[in-house]
Amino acid sequence: MTEFVPVCRAADLSPGSMTWVAVERERVLLANVAGTFYALSDVCGHLRAPLSRGRLEGYSVECPLHFACFDVRTGALISGPVATDVPTYQVRIEDGTVYVKR
Repeated sequence: MTEFVPVCRAADLSPGSMTWVAVERERVLLANVAGTFYALSDVCGHLRAPLSRGRLEGYSVECPLHFACFDVRTGALISGPVATDVPTYQVRIEDGTVYVKR
């Protein structure tokens, strides 16, 4: 995929919240932290739990199953029973719409 794909309206995701969106049949976690949008895989590497069902605190998203934490800016593992980071995606906002690129 070489193009950005529209995934939602920016106004629909308030600061401090997150949701999942589909990008080319993949679940992508979209988080709004203080007005800046971040996108990363919605699948935790430990038992493939959906991160969007976890908790967002600042730049950290916590897996709902075993509490692994990842940085939404980089996908880097902060702590937990996982050995790998999660992939991230480029995000841009244009005319009030959020776009995600793989």
